[in-house]
Amino acid sequence: MKKIYVLDTNVLLQDPRSIFSFEDNEVVIPAVVLEEVDSKKRNMDEVGRNARQVSKFIDRLRVLGKIDKGIPLENGGHIRIELNHRSFIKLQEIFDEKTNDNRILAVALNLKLDEEKKADGRPVIIVSKDVLMRVKADAIGLQAEDFLSDRVVEYDDHVYSGFQMLYISRELLNDFYRNGELKLASLSQGHMTFYPNEFLLMKDALGGSQSALGIIDAETKTVKKCLLDKEQIWGIKSRNAQQSMGLELLLRKDIPLVTLIGKAGTGKTLLALAAGLYQTEDLGKYKKLLVARPIVPIGKDIGYLPGEKDEKLRPWMQPIYDNLEYLFNTKKPGELDAILAGMGSIQVEALTYIRGRSIPEQFIIIDEAQNLSKHEVKTILTRVGENSKIVLMGDPEQIDHPYLDEYNNGLTYVVEKFKQERVSGHVRFIKGERSSLAQLAADLL
Repeated sequence: MKKIYVLDTNVLLQDPRSIFSFEDNEVVIPAVVLEEVDSKKRNMDEVGRNARQVSKFIDRLRVLGKIDKGIPLENGGHIRIELNHRSFIKLQEIFDEKTNDNRILAVALNLKLDEEKKADGRPVIIVSKDVLMRVKADAIGLQAEDFLSDRVVEYDDHVYSGFQMLYISRELLNDFYRNGELKLASLSQGHMTFYPNEFLLMKDALGGSQSALGIIDAETKTVKKCLLDKEQIWGIKSRNAQQSMGLELLLRKDIPLVTLIGKAGTGKTLLALAAGLYQTEDLGKYKKLLVARPIVPIGKDIGYLPGEKDEKLRPWMQPIYDNLEYLFNTKKPGELDAILAGMGSIQVEALTYIRGRSIPEQFIIIDEAQNLSKHEVKTILTRVGENSKIVLMGDPEQIDHPYLDEYNNGLTYVVEKFKQERVSGHVRFIKGERSSLAQLAADLL
């Protein structure tokens, strides 16, 4: 049976193409939703861009007919702007205030009551990213759903981890140590899928202490020993298997895209900075180390900051400077700034200024990438020039962006889209190394 989907404003602002995601059903956009979209179109951010994109989509459809009567879509469905079901009478005893949310609910409820009078009446479903909107809809007898089409994965544990653990025979382990590689065909267990640059943590199937770490070579269809032969890089060495995997990817010139996911304190930023400094300053593989973060506040924004651009950015970039102070072992105030000024090859920037740039021969680190949308992360990756390497890292469980979650953010999007590509590598860090308290807080809170 075909359905009627009433869209909340946040669905359109999250994904402008959402109006094409409901197959052969009817999509209804209340007039108040257009008003809310119109109020956002002047914003110079992702929400404003999406509001303008929605406006363009609807304007293109408008020329095909009367949009208040319904316009057919290519997928077999219809879309219309609802103007005739705005009456608030059915809701005024429940919700006194005529807020925009309540007006959207009124449209959906009036449509539902009309459909119930028909012999072949269709179900009316309100679609919203707002949890309380769905709760209110359920309370008044309306069917409500979250918009899930923008999700890259359904559940957090479905996100690609970048490694697998295998229990293999002692003979295969000995062959791996002797030859430095194993054919994937000899390791396949059931219907296992192996991805390029995925790590295999191989252990003795009989319970022995022998183990080995390898990385998949998609071209030869083998798992090979890791190339990393350095115990320390800028005074930093890996403390667990996932950090060893991360360092391997960070130091490989043939893997220009690296994604690192992990909870706070797992060492993502510190390892990336150490690998970047080593390859930029010591080896000269890259001309510059560029570190950037999206400017998204945690909690209430503190408003405008005084000073020049660098002074304004300093509070946002302080986590990067904290790690640099540790790597340079600075003790005195201002010592780090003097070092960075003298080197000239380290640049700490806000992502606000990246559009339109071309960034060749640089080691690029994008911290807190979970706060980026799909469009923003595409903008960043398309800035990467020849002989550059880019590292995206963050924790999808710590998102401060109002329209993103752990399933549809830009970082998760890149991980899933690039996992089959030979130019990329990914690791999910598991164990916290900042302190026992930090690890406990990440697990319990």
